[in-house]
Order: sequence, then C-alpha cells, then structure tokens
Amino acid sequence: MQTLADLPDLSDFQLRLALLGDRCNRWLIANQFIVATTLIVVSVALFVLSERSSAQPRTVPFKRPAPPPAVRRRLEAEAAAAAAEQKKKNEHEMAETEAAAAAPVLDAPKDTPFSTEELKSYNGSDESKPIYVAIKGQIFDVSAKRDMYGPGAGYNVFAGKDGSRGLGKSSLKPEDAVADYSTLDQSEVTVLDDWVKYFTKRYNIVGKIVD
Repeated sequence: MQTLADLPDLSDFQLRLALLGDRCNRWLIANQFIVATTLIVVSVALFVLSERSSAQPRTVPFKRPAPPPAVRRRLEAEAAAAAAEQKKKNEHEMAETEAAAAAPVLDAPKDTPFSTEELKSYNGSDESKPIYVAIKGQIFDVSAKRDMYGPGAGYNVFAGKDGSRGLGKSSLKPEDAVADYSTLDQSEVTVLDDWVKYFTKRYNIVGKIVD
C-alpha cells in the first residue's frame, strides 16, 4: 500500500487533505464491522418506517352522494319557483315604494252614490267630465291620467265602470271588465286588492256604486 512517504512533494493544504484521508481510511479499515452494522441498522429502520407509512389507511374526503334525477329536478323546480316568487315580491315592493314616493296629496274620501248607469257617462268620451274608474264598488277619479284611461288608451276598458274582475285577472279584455269578481282565485283576489291599494294612494275617492 502506498504511504504518505511515497507521495511527491505536496503543498501544505494538499498535505493536510492527504493526512485526513489517510486517517479516515485507516479508521474505516479498523472499524469496518461497526460501519457495516450501522448501515444495516439504518437500512432496516428506513424499511420499517416506509412499510408503516404505506400501511396507514388514507383519509378519503367525504363526498355527498348525488340525489336521484327525479329528486334533483324537483329541487331545481322548487328553487326556481322560490326565486321567481321572490323576484315578483321584490318588484311589487319596489313598485309600491315608487308609487308612495310619487303619491299626490289627496282629498278626503267621498261616498257620493252613483248608479252603474250614471257611472258610464264618466268614461272619458265627454271631455267636460272627469274620468272615473270603480274597483270593488269604490269610485276613483283618474282624470289626471287621461292618457292612460281616456278614449283609445290602454286602460280605457275600465273607464266609466267597475272592472274588478279584469283587474284581478290582469286582463284588458272588455268581457272581463265587469264588477263581479267572485270567480277569481286567491292569487287573483290578491292582485285585485293590490290594485285597490294602488288606486287609494294615487287617486281621489269620489263616491261608491250603490246598485
């Protein structure tokens, strides 16, 4: 075996490295059994840790099962209906808020009696007369909205008469513009009551139908 004495001339740093290497080499030769045993123990320990790690069950995140198609469709339909109802409610509340903000100062309600026949002359055809609309027997003066209730206007079908059924049905058909609203369902009655509230806030009550 080559010794340090057999090496050529070295610098101080190289000599130190050579000495260190020589010492390590001698130590390894003298303690090779200890080194081999240590490597075996470390290898076994790493193997055991690896086996334990792979043997541990993995946590699988919980996933809620999807509902059957029929149930899913029903839930979607209910959600859509609820959203539509809420939208309708919001729009109605907004309309009421806007109406309240723009509501004019009204006169005290009057209970002047009118017959159905008398009321017909207040349909806007005579410009010298006001335009009246009756709802559930109450008569409202809508002359300020002649552009809506006058001849040829969209709501003229209700002028000079009690058109409660048509208002409840949200219908502009002449055959629906009648006073009898007994055939309305509950939702239509609610719409009709909303119209009464709206008219009460916007127009003067000038009388009532007595026949």
